[in-house]
Amino acid sequence: MFEDIADAPMGASAFWVTAPDGVRLRVALLAPPPKQARGTVLLFTGRTEYVEKYGPAAAELQARGYACLSLDWRGQGLSDRPLDDPATGHVGRFPEYQLDIAGLMQAAETLSLPDPYFLIAHSMGGGIGLRALHSKLPVRAAAFTGPMWGIALPAMLRPVAQILAALGHSTGFGHNFAPSTKPETYVLEAEFEDNTLTTDRQMFEWMGSQVRAHPELGLGGPSMTWLHAAFTELRALRGKPAPDLPCLTWVGSNERIVDVPAIRQRMATWPKGELAEIAGAEHEVMMEPEATRRAFFDATAGLFRRAV
Repeated sequence: MFEDIADAPMGASAFWVTAPDGVRLRVALLAPPPKQARGTVLLFTGRTEYVEKYGPAAAELQARGYACLSLDWRGQGLSDRPLDDPATGHVGRFPEYQLDIAGLMQAAETLSLPDPYFLIAHSMGGGIGLRALHSKLPVRAAAFTGPMWGIALPAMLRPVAQILAALGHSTGFGHNFAPSTKPETYVLEAEFEDNTLTTDRQMFEWMGSQVRAHPELGLGGPSMTWLHAAFTELRALRGKPAPDLPCLTWVGSNERIVDVPAIRQRMATWPKGELAEIAGAEHEVMMEPEATRRAFFDATAGLFRRAV
């Protein structure tokens, strides 16, 4: 646990667990249980991310009475990376991420974290989290920010991207970067102006400072196989009904990374769901200005309290 960059609650710690298929994962207790804990939040991060990025989020949760447990997905952070080039975000099939969740839940049991459990999932973690809910992840309620229930692509380019990803995967080029992506970590090469993550300059610079301090946390674009696996999983999820539990989803009105129409469609059919579109916000609602961050965690804590 890189305490120098995490800004996490006192006592935050990280440790290794092994997924059922032998992959070594880094799990982090980002927020130890506070006194009179209301439960434990499982925090599913997005593609390219790592546990230290959610130290401030864990502090917000702890202040509202919740412990927080998170992890680095396989292929990113300090968890095992399968390719010789560690800058490539890669997974063979999206169900592999469910094995990571199995490792996370084993850690939660070992730590004897307080019941009940809840889920907060961002971006790629939102796609993984939706699948986990269908697989009976033992949570009472879920909150999503910018969930990857679709990838933002112009309609005319989506079939082309799917065909290219499938061809790359099937012809031996699956380990190559997906078209238009790079090995460089986005927060180190992008300018703050018109970035796709946050409108908060301080948060944007903080994210960059984390990777500059610990370059081993950085990650570039996804592989062709990752993209093919993502398209395959998203098609499968679209055919499934909404899970039967309370849900809150926040998405920025200026979202440019995930597919907003797919989010609207999903939430319109979620009987216990509520969708909030945040004016002017970008992809990372939990990294937006303080007023937006606080409002999200207040709303999420309210959802969790009502679900018990």
